[in-house]
Amino acid sequence: MAKPTVSDAQLMIQIAQWGTSLGVEEAMPQLFADDFDPDTANAMDNPAVRKMLMFGESIATLTKHDLLSKKLVNDWLWIEGIWSRVGPAALKQRARFNEPRLYENFEALAASAT
Repeated sequence: MAKPTVSDAQLMIQIAQWGTSLGVEEAMPQLFADDFDPDTANAMDNPAVRKMLMFGESIATLTKHDLLSKKLVNDWLWIEGIWSRVGPAALKQRARFNEPRLYENFEALAASAT
């Protein structure tokens, strides 16, 4: 894994700003609340789940194509923890639409972080 670059850091800051405008800061407490149930969460009904799936998939796609340092991302975000909360909803969407590519990059990044 290549050492993160200044360009990676700049892109990370831009992604962090995008996450703020997207509402990631508000979504995270909802996803990690004691009453949140990952097994019953639905991406179509829950804006916090949708936001984090889109945010995570976007970051994971950039890392998959070596446009953003995977090492930097894994040092910055708890990808596997976020996936553990929203992953079940993603898998339901895959089954519903019979589309195995839905959120596949997010899942792969989470799996590689462990």
